[in-house]
Amino acid sequence: MKKVIALALAGVMTASAFAGCSGQSNTNSSNTNQSSDSGATTAEAAGGDWSYIADKGEMVIGITYFEPMNYFDQSGNLTGFETDFATKVCEELGVKPKFQEIEWDSKEIELNAKTIDCIWNGLTITDERKANMDITNPYMENKQVLVTKAENAEKYSTAEGIKGATVVAEKESAGEEVAQGEDFFKEASYVAVDSQAKALLEVKSGTADAAVIDYVMSIGTLRDGSDYADLKMVESQSFAPEQYGIAFRKNSPETLQKVNDAIQALADKGEIDTIAEKYSLKDLILVKGK
Repeated sequence: MKKVIALALAGVMTASAFAGCSGQSNTNSSNTNQSSDSGATTAEAAGGDWSYIADKGEMVIGITYFEPMNYFDQSGNLTGFETDFATKVCEELGVKPKFQEIEWDSKEIELNAKTIDCIWNGLTITDERKANMDITNPYMENKQVLVTKAENAEKYSTAEGIKGATVVAEKESAGEEVAQGEDFFKEASYVAVDSQAKALLEVKSGTADAAVIDYVMSIGTLRDGSDYADLKMVESQSFAPEQYGIAFRKNSPETLQKVNDAIQALADKGEIDTIAEKYSLKDLILVKGK
């Protein structure tokens, strides 16, 4: 739930996307259920969901663009922790990764309609999602953080200070749940945007006062020399500790087992830590080598 950073923003804003929580409307729930029934029948006819993926020889991976997970480098190549991680897992599985941008608030619909085979993009594991999708063992921990302009960081460190401020977060995201549900924000004004990258852009441009985003995104974007070096995380405030997993269609036990086994194999070889260290995420990795 960006490019090197301007490049990724363009991609993100043109097609709404990225990380989060929450439910769908009744209409969307109906569509999801219909798609799920159809998808399950197709998967069964093909010998199960793993057979469907293996027969194609590729895994279509639903993503959105944000640093440091999936973004474009200065040469225009897709890179990032999730990009590298998914590529390595697919190598273990003997299939090719195909990365496909999705709208985050439609992620489950796209999964059940089989336009993608999994959601692999900083997906927070929740009981609601586990009821609707098969999700791998958690591989990374995360939390939600408050980001604002550096000069406002002290002011917005208290509920009284943020009273009346405009706070943005990505719709259908964990950040939105925090902004709408935490008492800290009850006196603030909340506005949903279509991506975490857009949330940061709103704060940078001054059209919003603060944003609630993933901690992992703050690592990738709020650094010296970046386009967002003038923004700062409010260090005294963090919310909603969470864990990331990879989501597949419901009733895909073989797929889930194969992916979990591939992830563990990479951890045993030290490859996950190597990838995570490249993006300054090593301390957040939950899968340990045996």
